[in-house]
Amino acid sequence: MKNQHKFNKIALAVGFSLLGSVPAVMAADEDAMMEEVVATGSRLQGSAAAVIEERKSQAFVADILGAEQLSRTGDSDAASALRRVTGLTLVDGKFIYVRGLGERYSSARLNGAHIPSPDLTRNVIPLDIIPSSIIESLSVQKAFSPSMPAAFGGGSIDIRTKTVPSEFTAGLEIGTSIDSSADEGYTYDRPSGGVPAELAEAIVKYKGDFSLRSLIQGNNLQAKGGVSKSDQAIALNNELLTSMPRNYDMEQESLDPALKGKFHIGNSFEEDFFGGNIGVLASVSYDRVWDASKQRTGVIAADVDADCSESLSTSEDATNSCFNTVKDSTVTTQTERYNGVLNLGYEVDSHKISWANLYLADNEDETDVVIAQSPAGSNVFTIANEDRARRIHEFNYEKRTLKINQLIGQHTFLDLNGLGLDWQYTRSKAETEIPTNAKFEFEENYTDGVYKNTGITGDDNRATFNYTDMQDNVDSYGFNLTYPMYIGEFEVEFKAGTDATDRGRIYTTSSFVINNDTNIPLQLNANEADVLNVASYLTEDFVNGNEILVDFNEPTSPDADDYLAAQKIVASYGSFDVLYKGAWRISGGLRYEQFRQTSIGTSSLIFTADDLETFYSDQKIQDGSINSDDLYPALSFTYIGGNDYQVRLGYGETVVRPDLREVVPVSYYDPLTDIRTFGRVGLQSSNLKNFDLRYENYSDNGDNFTIAAFYKDIQAPIETVLRVGDEDYSATFVNGEDAQVYGVEVEWLNDLSGLISGTFFSGNVTLSESEVTINPAFAGNLTNPTKQMSGHSEYVANMQLGYDSDDGNHTASLVYNVFGERILASGVGGREDAFEQPFHSLDMVYSYYPDFSTTVKVKVKNLLDSDVEVTQSDVVVRRKEVGIGFGVDFKYEF
Repeated sequence: MKNQHKFNKIALAVGFSLLGSVPAVMAADEDAMMEEVVATGSRLQGSAAAVIEERKSQAFVADILGAEQLSRTGDSDAASALRRVTGLTLVDGKFIYVRGLGERYSSARLNGAHIPSPDLTRNVIPLDIIPSSIIESLSVQKAFSPSMPAAFGGGSIDIRTKTVPSEFTAGLEIGTSIDSSADEGYTYDRPSGGVPAELAEAIVKYKGDFSLRSLIQGNNLQAKGGVSKSDQAIALNNELLTSMPRNYDMEQESLDPALKGKFHIGNSFEEDFFGGNIGVLASVSYDRVWDASKQRTGVIAADVDADCSESLSTSEDATNSCFNTVKDSTVTTQTERYNGVLNLGYEVDSHKISWANLYLADNEDETDVVIAQSPAGSNVFTIANEDRARRIHEFNYEKRTLKINQLIGQHTFLDLNGLGLDWQYTRSKAETEIPTNAKFEFEENYTDGVYKNTGITGDDNRATFNYTDMQDNVDSYGFNLTYPMYIGEFEVEFKAGTDATDRGRIYTTSSFVINNDTNIPLQLNANEADVLNVASYLTEDFVNGNEILVDFNEPTSPDADDYLAAQKIVASYGSFDVLYKGAWRISGGLRYEQFRQTSIGTSSLIFTADDLETFYSDQKIQDGSINSDDLYPALSFTYIGGNDYQVRLGYGETVVRPDLREVVPVSYYDPLTDIRTFGRVGLQSSNLKNFDLRYENYSDNGDNFTIAAFYKDIQAPIETVLRVGDEDYSATFVNGEDAQVYGVEVEWLNDLSGLISGTFFSGNVTLSESEVTINPAFAGNLTNPTKQMSGHSEYVANMQLGYDSDDGNHTASLVYNVFGERILASGVGGREDAFEQPFHSLDMVYSYYPDFSTTVKVKVKNLLDSDVEVTQSDVVVRRKEVGIGFGVDFKYEF
């Protein structure tokens, strides 16, 4: 909305701040309008002017990143771009931690609307799925305002996508890149996925029981022709097994370089009937990346000596090992992403309607080749001492899609004193399918440390096949009314609105295991040259010649591994924004939210009325439900010292609620920690009180400086509690008693042209502390019931040294990011907490503009060749090779 009144500059700032915080598409459109006047290759100070002005005009503390800033740092997606924002860190390349709080304390919206998450384990959308090519700007609001959702802890992220252009635009971009760690990897021919029809039918026919007894009874088998009932049942089971894909041959080969391509086209046309403008923007992109990395994970021993060995090279190392178990692996990943965008818009007078359609696909195919040793577990085996190790081949193909349809209206009624109305309706759907997930376990034998052969033991679970499907549907809709008034030296704006979110999720998984019922080890090969092909041993001849049987691996009643969940949020709010003499500003209001959520575990083994009652009893539905109604106040004071500086003071009360699956006793493997995690019935929401104080200074040449202090008091914080076995951890969730987070943030941008023409220096530093207390009665065997909050870093730093040539033909940026150590997993059983160590990221981006339409960009990522490391008691329990990335892009604007 743009009010058609004689606003002075401060009044405009007030108006835009209030309107920009909720009708996010309008704010994005303002960014787009201001971005159009920025010439290619201009100074960062100039290109960032629009987003700086928006940040200044916000009534509540917020940080803004514009499209030009994303381009300068060379970040390819929203997740990697957001780590440049003050106080934000990136975890697993997907999730953003704000002010040291885990991803549950942040939320993400698209153009102001709630969207579903294709991540199987979290409500929070993995931000790496949003490509930077469709982003106009990113807004991170760190202080709660009544117009935003109350589910707010560290910050609320609004991703504003590009809107329809005001004139013709078209462009093409192609690029390639390589990674120093990804020269060679393991590849395979991925089988067609999904549960085979024969197995799906057998689940129903045999009620999930593929045992020989069940097959005999289910088919009323009788001995005939000299063939026993048992042999007939084995043959039937073998038919089920051989219906599964079984060719998992691998080969080691050079990996292809990454490839990407983008194209967009748009225009605006006048129509004569109403005298308005019609705009259209369409874009497509494709990105394929190969990666390979060496990784190590270990479960540290309970009593670690200071001189214990992290290596297993010699007999002495194995005897004096720091670990119960160690897994050394090579992980090869192919990521394929593509997206399409179609936006239509119509504008007449002071009214605008837009229709946005977005389709994102993110497919990841991963192979994991593991050599596992256990120097101090319940079953001891090492190459150095016992001439034995365990080999694991794992294959996982995950398909994620996100479909969004969004209708948005913005209206200014001039005859009603500039009354503003904006509204949105968004329907979105996230789907995740894992049609291929196969894990094979083998035993390897050596002679004096030299490879001898590979085989399977006479045990169950020699291979596991999992199939997963998740659908998450969200309808988000709402409207906002804005009314400006002028009373003497007061400029006042009242605002009210409502929004609602309806969400439903269906999660199903089916698991099948291969058992060696001969109960004796079986050798598979005697040559290391073909060891990469051992996962294809389940040939028809091998299956028919041995008692190798398949079984359905569904948990027995009343346990569950599937779940259904629904959520409904209905909110309304009222707020005010008062400006006195252009210098004193008070903003605030009250938000009311009605929250309803239910999650319940279910199963594929529901065949009778009794089964139905077991899983869907009134008590279970009640235990998995959360019903709350509450008020959430917010208040902000601002002193505006002319155009040079302003001081802000803010307060807000918010809530952080459990994820959908965290309140259901269903287990899953957390991809962030590789730990089997269980939901917990009765998990409570966390209530927060948020305090912010901020000073901002702005210079005429674009330089700026900001310093802020914050404090958060959290009641009943949700923390992860671990338990340890000989070889693996497991985890669940508990409510702590209370937690506090507090710290300071400093941000700056300075022109260095006085030293070297065309250079500037920008950056930010956050220093903070946190503490959480967990009642020992609920802490299991947690070593430290009072500790630093999980995921919290005591410092975060971002710095950028930039250069823009005087002729505008060259720009360059050297970008540095680091975070302080943070707890990835809390220590248990006397073990210390496991800390992810600081990752020093240094990237370089250079752009050359031979003419106004052409851009050539060269990027070098991770110049320091840093690796990801997690330590426990100063022992490295996890290491992941990252490598140095080299890339070049070519872009042409028609």
